[in-house]
Amino acid sequence: MRLRHIEVFHAIMQVGTISGAAQVLHISQPAVTKVLQHCELQLGMLLFERVRGKLYPKPEAHRLFIETEKLNRDLQGIRRLAASLKGRAVETIRLVSTPAVANSVLPAAMTHWRHDFPTTRCELATHHTSEIVNTLRLGEADLGLSLRDPCHPGIVAEPIAQGVMTAIAPARSWSADEASKPLGADGLFGELIGHAEHDPLGELMVAACEAQGVHPTFSTVVQTYQIARSLVEAGAGMAVVDPFTAASADRDKVQCRPWAPTISVQLFLLTANSSPLSHAARALANCIGEAARARLDK
Repeated sequence: MRLRHIEVFHAIMQVGTISGAAQVLHISQPAVTKVLQHCELQLGMLLFERVRGKLYPKPEAHRLFIETEKLNRDLQGIRRLAASLKGRAVETIRLVSTPAVANSVLPAAMTHWRHDFPTTRCELATHHTSEIVNTLRLGEADLGLSLRDPCHPGIVAEPIAQGVMTAIAPARSWSADEASKPLGADGLFGELIGHAEHDPLGELMVAACEAQGVHPTFSTVVQTYQIARSLVEAGAGMAVVDPFTAASADRDKVQCRPWAPTISVQLFLLTANSSPLSHAARALANCIGEAARARLDK
């Protein structure tokens, strides 16, 4: 099958009609019909049953569609990259961050950076670390931020700030004297808010508890550290979170104590090793590092 065959076949499978495929591809209906006929001729088999002018995919078409769907996604990625490169006559910086960092660090960093780069376009998005790696490798982002090193051969991970895992609980959970001391597993109490399965920081926290002979039971499990912080601020329980999320909590509603034993957490700047940062992008990375360190010093 040629690439044009695949595009036409995929469009027909998606919309179900010749006319619909023609609209999607911005070509005429006779052109779609001609390409489909040529495709079937080369394959030596029919992909659709024709009944009263309608097309009904045969089993072979469904199996073929599964494979062409993968190729179609790759083609869309190439088109997005090409469009992005074309549109970068005005420099555009594409930053992808994990949600925890985006909420707690980026607002201050962006505000500072804008003073020196008022006209540079910046696109911000949030993803989990595995998705950030993919966007960097595909050239769909210039830099990423994550609380873990993905250890990928195509990605450079540069540590730019460091803190420690922190226990957070509703205000007045501890006395002033208690709040100044680290909290161990034996100090957990009440409703515990845990992190999703396979969350790296959550796994470290559970491992630390088990090493101290404590097996925590989580009443609520969340996907992001921000949800955990919001629940604690609402008085719904306590949690152990990354230092940036803890630092951004409302101190009128939340108390914070460093977790014991200490679990270090680093903020990593992620870039593709084949794509050096522009001057503006490097300046943004520096502002992010400064904002992150300032956030933890408060």
